[in-house]
Amino acid sequence: MSGHPTAVITGASRGLGLALARDLAADGWQLIIDGRDPTALHAATSELGAATTVWAIPGDVADEAHRRTLADTARDVGGIDAVVHNASTLGTTPLPPLATYDPATLRQVLEVNVVAPVALTGMLLAHLRPGARVVAVTSDAAVEAYDGWGAYGASKAALDQAFAVLAVERPELRIYRVDPGEMRTAMYMAAVPDDDPATLPPPEASVPGIRALLFGDLPSGRYQARELGPVDEVVVG
Repeated sequence: MSGHPTAVITGASRGLGLALARDLAADGWQLIIDGRDPTALHAATSELGAATTVWAIPGDVADEAHRRTLADTARDVGGIDAVVHNASTLGTTPLPPLATYDPATLRQVLEVNVVAPVALTGMLLAHLRPGARVVAVTSDAAVEAYDGWGAYGASKAALDQAFAVLAVERPELRIYRVDPGEMRTAMYMAAVPDDDPATLPPPEASVPGIRALLFGDLPSGRYQARELGPVDEVVVG
């Protein structure tokens, strides 16, 4: 990649999204980021803006108008080299049994975790530069059945399948699903408040694996971030 590569990272005001944004900013990437909490997004933007150019757009990826603003920004800056679908929601916490899950909340979980990343990808396709990468952040809850994780797990399973299909339909693109593993984040602690956060790795531990997808030459597919080693060189194509 030459010049200033640009990435769209959703949910970049905290957790894994912010950790990845920090890492890419240090490498000179320009960033288009969003987040539902304007205060947290402002704080992240102030930090990241000291290292790179940042376009911060507060809002919810489930909102079509917000997705359109993200896509319009990608167009206005001249295209993007990566999109990382990191924004996600647990839904109801503490995590309730699936059989008693409120249907309206379940629909919202699916809107945020499945519909939004698929729809945003469609909007961004025209603005992807050659060699661009598309990364959807999934979870082991997509492939394992955990008590209380039914809504979130079902949404991530649907996300996995949706982006597997996108990869088949668009073989000229690199489209990845990546499981970052358990992390010491506010989302995880909301889901499992009794866990000791000191026993969990920070989000930064999963960043090298995502970098391997953004900078390496791996084929489209599903990967576990912490099983991927760091890469030294950028390979485009």
